[in-house]
Amino acid sequence: MTESEARHILGLGPAEDPRLHLRELRVVREGIAELVRSEADEALAARYQQGLMDFDKALAAVREHLEALGEATAVPAVSSVRAVPTASVTGRPLAAVRVRHRRRAVIILVWLLILLLGAAAAGWVYLKLQDEKRLQSLARIALLEGRGAAHVETRRWGEASAAFDEIEQLAPGSQLAALGRRSIEAGMAEEQQQFAGYWIGQAQASLEAGRWDEAASAARQVLEKSPADRESLALLGAVAVAREAAARGAAITAAQEQLGRQEWEAAIGAATAILATQPNDPDARAILGTATSAKTQAAAGLARARSLCTQAVARDQGQFDQQALDWLREASVLAPGDATIAAQLEKMASYTRTLRVPRDFPTPTEALANARDGDRIILSEGTWKGPLNIDFAIELQGAGADKTRIECPADAGCAITVGPAASGTRLSGLSLRHESQAIATERFSAGLIRGAAVDLSDCQFIDASGHGLAVIEGGKVHASRCRFVANGWDGAAAMGAGSVLEIADSQATGNFEHGIESWDGAAVVLVNNRCEGNSRNGIHADNPKANATVEGNQLIGNREFGLVLAAAGSGHVRNNSASGNLLGGFVIGAASRIAVSGNQIRRNQGPGLTLEKGLDASAFADNTLSGNSGKQLLTGFVFPPAVAPAPHKSAEPAR
Repeated sequence: MTESEARHILGLGPAEDPRLHLRELRVVREGIAELVRSEADEALAARYQQGLMDFDKALAAVREHLEALGEATAVPAVSSVRAVPTASVTGRPLAAVRVRHRRRAVIILVWLLILLLGAAAAGWVYLKLQDEKRLQSLARIALLEGRGAAHVETRRWGEASAAFDEIEQLAPGSQLAALGRRSIEAGMAEEQQQFAGYWIGQAQASLEAGRWDEAASAARQVLEKSPADRESLALLGAVAVAREAAARGAAITAAQEQLGRQEWEAAIGAATAILATQPNDPDARAILGTATSAKTQAAAGLARARSLCTQAVARDQGQFDQQALDWLREASVLAPGDATIAAQLEKMASYTRTLRVPRDFPTPTEALANARDGDRIILSEGTWKGPLNIDFAIELQGAGADKTRIECPADAGCAITVGPAASGTRLSGLSLRHESQAIATERFSAGLIRGAAVDLSDCQFIDASGHGLAVIEGGKVHASRCRFVANGWDGAAAMGAGSVLEIADSQATGNFEHGIESWDGAAVVLVNNRCEGNSRNGIHADNPKANATVEGNQLIGNREFGLVLAAAGSGHVRNNSASGNLLGGFVIGAASRIAVSGNQIRRNQGPGLTLEKGLDASAFADNTLSGNSGKQLLTGFVFPPAVAPAPHKSAEPAR
């Protein structure tokens, strides 16, 4: 057999390297051998056997050719599959035939053999072609199966589908094609599941981080491929809810800030806008009620301020008049923006001796050294150095709490100390602070009132190492429109029998203990204040024999309770609101004689109203409790045993 004949039988081109197709050739040979083994028809089996022998001869011829070229390599071994019976013809010679008939018979026999051989050859060629086609089809199917599996592995779904479609064409109903298509479906489903899982995870993380646009975009990535995906649709809904909640929270915060700045019209407008879309929003309703009430009070205050100014003008004789000055000062507090009242106060206050810093004296210390009882000291804008000690009644006036500051180092003392002989002193338009924080058992306050009656207006006590303002030794303070912010202990504190702390229209925010506190016999009168974001309670009062009047205050977001009234001898707690406090709204202790009514206690993270053991819950029915975590009303609370104040509660460290 020639090399070209061998290549033709093996299906190789003239230039193809047989060594590159050894695996396919082995597969084809095994396919032919399987046909020989499995065919029940002996005639067909004989033909398959002949085909296998021709295939093996072709392989041998190719191997011999390669050996001749010095490129011998392994080729499939030639093996017989089974013996096929061969026919034999037997006969006896004819004894008596004529010579002329013998030649004719030979000719006929020759032609008969030629015809039989031709027919056999034609049948063999036909069967051989059919077998070759079948073998080629089997080889092609094996190749396509490998390609399809590889494309599935690399997720090239179109090419994989084409491979299995061709298998179906070559072998209709093929199990390989069916299995291949199922592997494509499973792979595509897995790919979609992984895709959805990734983007849903991204959406969830962005939602938790408050990145609404990113969360919505990630969820839509899934919905573009699976429009009915429930989890992605739910995430889009959650994004919408979160956006709405954030917008609502921002609007409520802005409205509350407007309340703090006493911008009543703006607060009313903001609350009304919220209620237009959310008519039952409790915070917006509370802001609207507070702002409307404050606007009404402001209008009434303006009317009273003008009446007081008229009375003061009638008493103006060109000389000092304490009553007229008191009226004008009250009028200026009620109507701080009224130019007529401010001008009249400036005029009548000038009847006393006025010392100006730095025009008359370079520092507040020198001005105090040259002042006398009843004088007024005016500080211009700027930061002035303390500590300052006031030992007689004066009026110390700054240009505004945000413009005139008095400060000193934390270990040098209080920025201002008012002594017992300085009753009648008035401080206004000042900011008192420490330059730094001192971490110690005993610390100075920014402002200290010792045994004197002092009036404070438009003042700020900020960044003190200890209390912002401390009232001790029977001191009496009335503070209005003041701020107590970010102090190391309480924003404002009163302690000791006879001490009285009255605070109105003020703010105590961000202090490291209570916003406002009283104990050890001190009394408090707290009206219309805002105590927010303090590290302990908004208001804490422990006055077993003293008065505690708490009315119209807002107690918001403190880290313990809005109000803790441990004990009080008299007073009342009315019309206050408490919300967002971490441990709860109100705690009422030994104060059975104190009326607690009309208070709004909502959405605190602990009980709304907690009553000490022995208090009758029915006496507290006139309060609104809603949305608080845990119980709205908790009874039977037992206060821990009373202990002496900690050393840091002394507002004036020993020197």
